[in-house]
Amino acid sequence: MNYDQAQQRVKELKKFYKSILWFGIVAFIIFFDDIFEKGIFNFSLWDGSIILVIWGIILTVKAVKLFILDSEWERSVMEKEMRKTKDPIQF
Repeated sequence: MNYDQAQQRVKELKKFYKSILWFGIVAFIIFFDDIFEKGIFNFSLWDGSIILVIWGIILTVKAVKLFILDSEWERSVMEKEMRKTKDPIQF
């Protein structure tokens, strides 16, 4: 990984961690607002949290892209594909 790739990865990680932080803050506000409004015994996770579900799915996709399907994974798949399609030279 060269310097430019490392710098780009750091920027993506920083952006992802900021998104996680904002998700936590918004989730905290929504859940505790619901608890104070409806009481602890009438609390439901699904009331008004469709935004959090969609946001959570988006963050999950970003996490998979950032941590699982990173440049190392891409490089290893590329090498495997190149080995598969490597044809011997016919003279």
